[in-house]
Amino acid sequence: MYIEKVVLELETGLHARPALKLVNTASKFSSEIKLIIDGEEFNAKSIMGLLSIGATKGDVFIIKAEGEDAKEAVEGIKKVICKDSMN
Repeated sequence: MYIEKVVLELETGLHARPALKLVNTASKFSSEIKLIIDGEEFNAKSIMGLLSIGATKGDVFIIKAEGEDAKEAVEGIKKVICKDSMN
């Protein structure tokens, strides 16, 4: 298991386009990946789950991955939400 705490840095928050990018990134890994915010867990491979978070810039997440590529999965997710990669 690999866990890291991050701050959502996307100016627009986690709306449809960055959520889809996050799901596509998460789906590249075999590990189970969860985003945890306010104690609630969301599957990083589920677009509906991610959209239901309603996250905005500055929200703090815990990214948790379990599996053989857990560290790489967390690092990949972190790259999506820790910078404005939509530009």
